[in-house]
Amino acid sequence: MQDGPHRRVIAVAPMPPEKSAYALARYSRSPDSIEDSIRWVHSHSSEKFWEQFYFAYGHGSIADLGHVIICFEQISELAAIRLEDEPLWDGQAKSSRYQNFGPSGCYAPDAIRGTETEGSYRGILGSLFNAYQLLHDPLKAFLSARTPRPDSMKPAEYDRTIAARTFDVTRYLLPLSVRTNVGQVVSIRTLEKQITRFLSSPLPELRLIGEELREACSRQPVNLWGELSGQKGGLAEPLAPTLARYAKPSTYQADVYTELARFARDPLKAAGLDVPAATAMLVPTVDLIEPHHPVDELAATLLYRASHAPYRAILRVVQDWTDKQKQELIDIAVRARGPHDELIKEFRSGYGFIFDILMDIGGWRDLHRHRRCQQVQQNFTTAHGYDLPPALTEAGLDQDYRAAMDAVKMDIETLRKSDQESALYAIPFGFKVRCLFKMDYAEAEYIARLRSGVKGHWSYRTVAWQMKQKIAERYPFLGEKIMATPPSEEDTLTR
Repeated sequence: MQDGPHRRVIAVAPMPPEKSAYALARYSRSPDSIEDSIRWVHSHSSEKFWEQFYFAYGHGSIADLGHVIICFEQISELAAIRLEDEPLWDGQAKSSRYQNFGPSGCYAPDAIRGTETEGSYRGILGSLFNAYQLLHDPLKAFLSARTPRPDSMKPAEYDRTIAARTFDVTRYLLPLSVRTNVGQVVSIRTLEKQITRFLSSPLPELRLIGEELREACSRQPVNLWGELSGQKGGLAEPLAPTLARYAKPSTYQADVYTELARFARDPLKAAGLDVPAATAMLVPTVDLIEPHHPVDELAATLLYRASHAPYRAILRVVQDWTDKQKQELIDIAVRARGPHDELIKEFRSGYGFIFDILMDIGGWRDLHRHRRCQQVQQNFTTAHGYDLPPALTEAGLDQDYRAAMDAVKMDIETLRKSDQESALYAIPFGFKVRCLFKMDYAEAEYIARLRSGVKGHWSYRTVAWQMKQKIAERYPFLGEKIMATPPSEEDTLTR
């Protein structure tokens, strides 16, 4: 018997996403080589293929085979957070650790433009940026004096490192409205989910971004690299025209959280969990929840999303409910679901390690990047108070920071009475947010080991170390295997 064809490993040049997905889908369903599949697709209608197999027959995996590069410029940090909520996502946002965000400007909701509310809103942002700028130079001078440049380190590298450590602290004064940039590489399947999620959002900025994202898919992409490389004419085809035409809002996604919040109001109030108590703690809080029944977990997670209360307190309430009460809550979360709607992420239950974490928004932004876990974040608020970076106390600048944050907290609470949307955007990174992290042991080990390292930010280093400690208390052998670094070990010049 003769040997078959010789083995080949082939790199294929980028193609329009809908074309590449079509070619690879056909490649998996025929004996042809990839070259023959590409030739075949080039001579046939990809639009007809997508309408039939993706939208009509629901072969969703096909859209995983085409990828796009999309950049979002001058969007708010709040929008960037929601953009990055996708679990199957690859991208990076402009770093508030390495850049001065002072000149970035801020997003202002259209609904308040030209009103007295806009004046109040911009007054809050102005006070935050004044403090952001005023604290930078004295804090940088303090850090430089505390850790002088070693002879082995070049002056430019030393200055960048000290500046990053300074911004680690001053970024606590940046509001969620500060403008940023995000670049992503995603499949067109993920892209469709993003568009749907944005178009279904209660926030006007996100709905507008969803519209602009859909429009960008219907146009030819920017081909600057090709122009710089001497290519003529550029790409003649739109990026993902069929996808753009069919992406639309989801009634289920638009309404389900409102319905859950309405249902949650009475049981949370009856349990005294409707008004969160502001905490005076200056370190993040980490709670590892004991294993419990899947139905209790799902019901508690649905209530958690609609509240500001700790998960453990909500779980105690749910465990006292009848089965009928739990089923009623879960029914609300699915009854408006359409045939093409995925279950909301609160249904991603059953993980062995559930951490309820209360920490500053700035540090949480770094933990938010982890994809191998499920995150259920409560709404941003000023009710949990704010964190005080230790470096400010050591530098004797803590009173200036406290004065700025206390004043802003009062102003935001006043602003919320006239406009909740602008009050949300005005919240600075230093205020705390509560988030549920559900994961397996491998991810818990990875987060605790990676995020506790000396090059990290003091806030998430503390959280990562506490995660290890909580695991060690319950599962000593597993805890011993986590090579985490205690926050007491510091190295300012390691990046």
